[in-house]
Amino acid sequence: MKRASKIFTALMFIFLFAPIAILLLFSFNEARSLSVFSGFSLKWYRELLRDTETLKTVRNTLVLAVCAAGVSTVMGTAAAVGIHRMRSRYLRSALDMVTNIPMINPDIITGISMMLMFVFVSRLLGLANSLSFVTLLIAHITFCLPYVILQVLPKLRQMDASLPEAAMDLGCTPWGAFWKVELPELMPAIVTGMIMAFTLSLDDFVISYFTTGTGFQTLPIRIYNMTKKTVTPDMYALATLIFFVILALLLLSNLTDSEDGQKVRAARRAKRAAGRRAPMSPRTRRILYAGGGTLALAALAASLIFAVTETDDRPPVLNVYNWGEYISDGSEGSMDVVKEFESWYRQQYGRPVQVNYTTFASNEDMYAKLSSGAVSYDVIIPSDYMIARMIAEDMLLPLDFDNIPNAQYISDDFRGLYYDPDNAYSVPYAYGVVGVIYNANVVDQADTGTWDLLWNEKYAGQILQFNNSRDAFGTAMYRAGLDVNADDHGPWDRALDDLLEQRSVVRSYVMDEVYNMMESGEAAVAPYYAGDYFTMLDAQADTVDLRFYYPEPTNFYIDAMCIPSCCQNKELAETFINFMLSEGPAIANAEYTYYASPNTLVYENQAYIDYMGQEAMDILYPDWGGFTEKYNAYAYRNLPFDTLNYINSLWETLKIN
Repeated sequence: MKRASKIFTALMFIFLFAPIAILLLFSFNEARSLSVFSGFSLKWYRELLRDTETLKTVRNTLVLAVCAAGVSTVMGTAAAVGIHRMRSRYLRSALDMVTNIPMINPDIITGISMMLMFVFVSRLLGLANSLSFVTLLIAHITFCLPYVILQVLPKLRQMDASLPEAAMDLGCTPWGAFWKVELPELMPAIVTGMIMAFTLSLDDFVISYFTTGTGFQTLPIRIYNMTKKTVTPDMYALATLIFFVILALLLLSNLTDSEDGQKVRAARRAKRAAGRRAPMSPRTRRILYAGGGTLALAALAASLIFAVTETDDRPPVLNVYNWGEYISDGSEGSMDVVKEFESWYRQQYGRPVQVNYTTFASNEDMYAKLSSGAVSYDVIIPSDYMIARMIAEDMLLPLDFDNIPNAQYISDDFRGLYYDPDNAYSVPYAYGVVGVIYNANVVDQADTGTWDLLWNEKYAGQILQFNNSRDAFGTAMYRAGLDVNADDHGPWDRALDDLLEQRSVVRSYVMDEVYNMMESGEAAVAPYYAGDYFTMLDAQADTVDLRFYYPEPTNFYIDAMCIPSCCQNKELAETFINFMLSEGPAIANAEYTYYASPNTLVYENQAYIDYMGQEAMDILYPDWGGFTEKYNAYAYRNLPFDTLNYINSLWETLKIN
């Protein structure tokens, strides 16, 4: 029985810590791959130190966590003392129950409800932006408070109630008795509550996602937005550093407690023998100083933030909302386009400008944020079908092309398309086509070229499929020659039958997981976007030979720069769009993202052609023989609400079966 217990314990610890061990290992991987270790290197730690955007989000996260922990600790301690001193047992029970609600309530409900409350209040006050750092801080304080209260209350109930009374009998005021007698006894619980609040704030994603405003992004949100492509290894390096810092603090705390324990106990025994009250222990004094210092730091950080945000002579601010990993950010020697714009603007106009660049993970996330009225952005980069929807709902402003002269370099193939037929609301940024990626070491060349490869039983268990309804149904409908924008249910039912037939050969339904599975050779066939194929090439294992082809017909999509109706500085937004279309930034973005550019300054540039290589140019810019016609025929369009609901019900049927 003992041996079984030890084996079970060992397995439990392996299960808990194996993911962390893998993360630590791959933070030192020489290659970009997150699945194949190809040699020891500190490359990603150097990249992390050069990644100013990530370091900025780390700073934001720490400032927010310190402020939230400090304020919630003070408020939570005061609330716990107040609840403890209430005479009515029923009122105390009621407050205990209310305190538990924020902890039991799902985070997504808390986040949405707080966002709606902030929008409601801001509209009553006539504010332009409903969400900001202040609303994010309030939200974090709200969900941290109960944890502090529930740490301090039990300590109050355990404490001898006669101690503060005795202090007051000896001449202390009530406040003096609390400060000199109760607070030192409560300090371990207070600091525990503060640490828990700090940790919860540091780690929160869901509530932060719904309550954060423009220009302030936390680390969990940045990592989530990276999943459009894949989480880069410098995030592993950052996680490793955080892990070792926390481990060092835990070891230091345990060693200090171990060394001081015997001394404190011996001193207390001696004082009792002498008939005198033992002094405050060094550990309690350290805790008191640490708690006070942390609170002072929180107050100072909050004061600095408010001083910066409230100054009247700030430079003009441009709020840009884009997909994650969709702009050249200075990593691996690339151009930092946002900083280049700020520098160019200062030189051109003689005054500074501040760009608040934040990211979203899907068109639907972006639409929900804007339609709620909670935030205000100046430039957004949605996809084609979402642009059509936003135009129909009057959520976009028409562009003044006198301020965007570089729009002339957009190819004629990208004008007059269905989502913006008059070219009035958008300027194309990048485009892509869905194709099939396969491992040539596993797949026979004769089996490639069509969508049938995804249904080929020869490769059962090695085929991946999209884990979203529109793209997965799209593969089946393109294969069967069906209309991917059909309003009636018949074509969708036929596509469901084909996808149910495919189930027997599909290994997994994936999105960003496709990178690791294809790079490592875990899977051999996957439908995905052409630009992402080149990201996989950079990280494929030695035993993998990835290839790509376009089956016909297939999906075409375009992402374009637009100005939402909530824009606060339209002329500055148009200046930014024009800068993004200029040669240097446009080429840098195309090289960084690997997506095709509709800008002639890019795909006709010889340096860009040489950088990408002939294979990439052939895949990204093939001779379609009438791009506009193919795009208008095969691109996804915004479907009626009832059709989307029906597709979702079919998708649930597929996944359940």
